[in-house]
Amino acid sequence: MSASVHSLRWFARPLVLAVGALLTLFALTGVLTVRYWHERQAANLSLEHSRQVLDTLDRLRTIIADLEGERRGYLLTFDPAYLKAYGVSDESVRRETQTLQALVANDPLQSLRAEHLALIVSATLREIDDMLKTAHTSGLAALAMIRGMDEIRSQIDQMVDHERFLLVDRERRAESLEQRKTWLIAAAVVIVALFAGTALALARREAKRRRKATEENVQLYSDLEARDKKIRHLFDANIIGIIIWDVEGRIFEANDAFLRIVGYDREDLASGRLHRTDLTPPEWRDRDARTVAELTLVGTVPPFEKEYFRKDGSRVPVLIGGAMFEEGRNHGVGFVLDLTELKQAEAEARESERRYRETLMELAHANRLATMGQLTASIAHEVKQPIGATVAYAEAALRFLARRPPELEEARESLRGILATSQRAGDVIDRIRTLIKKAPPRNERFDINAAIREVIELTRGQAVKDGVSVQTDLAHDLPVIEGDRVQLQQVILNLIMNALESMSSVNDGTRELFISSQKAEPGGVLVRVRDSGPGLAPATLERLFNAFYTTKPGGLGLGLSICRSIIEAHGGRLSATANEPRGATLEFIVPVCADIRS
Repeated sequence: MSASVHSLRWFARPLVLAVGALLTLFALTGVLTVRYWHERQAANLSLEHSRQVLDTLDRLRTIIADLEGERRGYLLTFDPAYLKAYGVSDESVRRETQTLQALVANDPLQSLRAEHLALIVSATLREIDDMLKTAHTSGLAALAMIRGMDEIRSQIDQMVDHERFLLVDRERRAESLEQRKTWLIAAAVVIVALFAGTALALARREAKRRRKATEENVQLYSDLEARDKKIRHLFDANIIGIIIWDVEGRIFEANDAFLRIVGYDREDLASGRLHRTDLTPPEWRDRDARTVAELTLVGTVPPFEKEYFRKDGSRVPVLIGGAMFEEGRNHGVGFVLDLTELKQAEAEARESERRYRETLMELAHANRLATMGQLTASIAHEVKQPIGATVAYAEAALRFLARRPPELEEARESLRGILATSQRAGDVIDRIRTLIKKAPPRNERFDINAAIREVIELTRGQAVKDGVSVQTDLAHDLPVIEGDRVQLQQVILNLIMNALESMSSVNDGTRELFISSQKAEPGGVLVRVRDSGPGLAPATLERLFNAFYTTKPGGLGLGLSICRSIIEAHGGRLSATANEPRGATLEFIVPVCADIRS
């Protein structure tokens, strides 16, 4: 945007505000003027109406007085000349009464009084007619009836008082309107003065703006030249690749950094052999089309990863972003960053992670072997017991068969015992083989309680040897979990063996091992191993799961560290707490199957 356009906008806004304020004030004054004119017209009509009502009432009062005088003259003299004048006055009273009713029709109170006055006048005129017919027999009564005219005069006086009150109020409003007229004239003078002052101020401001716009244009051209130098310096610095292109894909300009990324040179650029479509592998062209559409619509596109073909046919991963130039919306600039070293570092990191996992599995297998070595005596007992039972069953079967006659049913029972104890021995061997064999992790669904019971069976001999009472509280409604059964059994085995070893040094009190399982929210299974050993110090709790930290005289400090890695790999967590007054509790939570959680 040029400086002149910017200055014009800067000038136009206060100009519009000032003109708008003046026009608003002018419009308001105009509205008030029109309103004044209407109110003045209404006030004039009201004043004229009040004067007409008062004139009618005055005429009616005069006619009533004349009517009363004529009636009194006739009744006193019985001169027929009064009767002729009386008939004229009678008609005038009726006519003025009707005129009065028409004038006060819009005033409820006056209209009611006018109707009442008309009724009184009509009744009084009828009474006058009756009195005139009987005047020769009842002259004194007729003179008394003449006083009925006082009620008519009283009603006229009330209407006159009310109308004069209205007239005073209307004259007061007329005076107020005259004052408003003076204010409107003053306001018009002020508006004219404001318009003149605003015009003068705007003229001065326009002159000042033009001078300032000229100065800004000079400064702008200087800034543009400096900015072009900075952009050219960035372009030539070759920190990242920069290209100038159009929406069709032609590359018009590129710096050396971009040419090094794609392996081309200046001659290739000058010959027009650099084209975005040719540089882009087929699987990235749809993404390029969406990018061009977004650039055309929005003007910019956030950085995204893609690949380019090098001149030798190899590929190079890049991070690219771009923006369109404002002029024409057909050309733009792209910024390209070579991601080759980053991708190599990521690949090396993945390889390191793979080697770390393999090392961890090796350590876990070695830890299992070491733990099984500690269980040698217990395993030997578990295997020797069913073998001894098998021998006893076989000797009994031979004795039953040697009798005469042979006791076949007892021999069959002995043979069934041989099968049962052989199966038991085979199960023990299978569990041992499963734990000690080296196999890759296997994801399967299984019952955690069954896995716990198998480990307890393997360690029962060691628990009996150490004088430890093993108790369990395994929940019956646990959902199945998903993971590597052998790895989780290794964790349980490590926790049990650590508990047995810690309690072997306890001489006072009972040695108790409590193993439990229960549901954990949300969507998990909690396994807890609690012992009555010497417990854990606070400093020990902080470092218990660190690699190579051990509280055993001959320990390596890898067992619990491996256990924590196994539980975390299953999406769970392993923790330890100290019991009161003694002992320790180690527990872990593993999630149930995803379809069960949902």
